Amino acid sequence: MAKSLYESLELPKTASQDEIKKAYRRLVRRYHPDKNPGDAAAESRFKEVQSAYDVLSDPEKRKAYDRFGAANGRPGPGPTNVDFGDFDLGDLSDLFGGMFNRGGRGRGGQPDRGQRGNDVEVEVTVSFEDSLRGAQVQVPVQLELACHTCHGTGAAPGTTPTRCPDCEGSGVVATSQGLFALQQPCPRCRGNGTIVETPCSTCHGSGRERRTKRYTVKIPAGVKGGTRIKLKGKGEAGYGGAPAGDLHVVTRVEPSRLYERRGDDLVLDVPVTFSEAALGAEVEIPTPDGRISLKIPSGSQDGRTLRVKGRGAPRLKGGGSGDLLARVRVDVPKKLSKKEREALEAFEAASRANPRERLFS
Repeated sequence: MAKSLYESLELPKTASQDEIKKAYRRLVRRYHPDKNPGDAAAESRFKEVQSAYDVLSDPEKRKAYDRFGAANGRPGPGPTNVDFGDFDLGDLSDLFGGMFNRGGRGRGGQPDRGQRGNDVEVEVTVSFEDSLRGAQVQVPVQLELACHTCHGTGAAPGTTPTRCPDCEGSGVVATSQGLFALQQPCPRCRGNGTIVETPCSTCHGSGRERRTKRYTVKIPAGVKGGTRIKLKGKGEAGYGGAPAGDLHVVTRVEPSRLYERRGDDLVLDVPVTFSEAALGAEVEIPTPDGRISLKIPSGSQDGRTLRVKGRGAPRLKGGGSGDLLARVRVDVPKKLSKKEREALEAFEAASRANPRERLFS
């Protein structure tokens, strides 16, 4: 008996959409042709999983399959006696023809051959300063690309691929799913419609080879750790002339010795003397755009935060910048000269304040 689509994904009919997605990812990794070169059974299973996911990952397609689909005459999860009433079977044919043709024929009747290349993710580390001002970096990426010898055909130079006898060049085969014939890419030619009789000596017929490419990636000003930058079409090559995947560059930012980042704001600890905190002062502090003068109000306590507008990190989305948060840190000297000690003792004698008084009030 033919499997139901749920059985193809090794799931019960009650599986959630999240469970369907997880099962698909697990099975695709297990049966991917790149991990099982030359294994026809694994390729067939890979295409079966893709076809099942095409239907069950779409709530509308799944609903239609649950209602009308049944493998080899066995009742599906929907009603066993289907009353079509005034339902137009021509419309039904159009509906299922559109939803069950991954790797099959497109709307114009021509085969949609091949498989899109895989997306690739790489990390790039930038300095804190470059994360604020932006930079261009060179990123080396290991990729499966079109073979430089056969230019992706898989056939030895001087030869060409031949028509696949299993699908007669269509790139698809049909399997029964009760009322409907479910099309899926031909496992022998992997949906290409052609097979290679004399394989290329470089790629052994796969049409692909692993090479290192270097891309220049523009890092925009204001990136944070974990920011993703997509380079469309710079991933792995597709099969059978299908489009390449995308390259996703994930940024990692080195910590700063001065600043702590909070969203688009930057926190800077500003050391001040006891007298500067008590009497008030103007001190010079660094910012990403250069030095500025900061007014310390008299009576500032340790930990007080002063906001400097527009001197933080550039906003990645939208104009302007965040703020600089200058945090006052009263610097207590570890050693005093004789003169300093005498001055502080005189101050203490003249002071009437008792900071611990409120502990007992």
